[in-house]
Amino acid sequence: MLALVNKPHIEISIHGEHVDELLAWIKKKYDVTVLVNEPEDESVSIESTEYWHEMEKNRIGNLLAGARLKAGLTQTQLAEKLGIRQNMVSDYEHGRRTYSYAMIKRLCKTLKIKEEHLRYGSEQSHEPAKNAKP
Repeated sequence: MLALVNKPHIEISIHGEHVDELLAWIKKKYDVTVLVNEPEDESVSIESTEYWHEMEKNRIGNLLAGARLKAGLTQTQLAEKLGIRQNMVSDYEHGRRTYSYAMIKRLCKTLKIKEEHLRYGSEQSHEPAKNAKP
């Protein structure tokens, strides 16, 4: 069950035994809206969704895009800081281009992130990105 306490704004997910009792107790003090009331057997893990599979296809590019956005930079601004073209940043982020070890170092220095953030594509694999040169 997914519930929303309107004031103060709190979202809670409640599973297991005695959910109704707990929700009744919370409702005594707060205005609560139940957003989803599905039995657990109807829930789906995120790993089984199409969204998850699409995001995993380009994990490194998504990590790069997230780091760039967190740094408050556009693709053009990042490209200028790196001395490359904007379309190269776009290609990196969309998985159309792999970056070298030297580029990983430059990206990480510019975005102020650890190299491991961009060097590894998944938790199972701790190999450098494709075509990366040590």
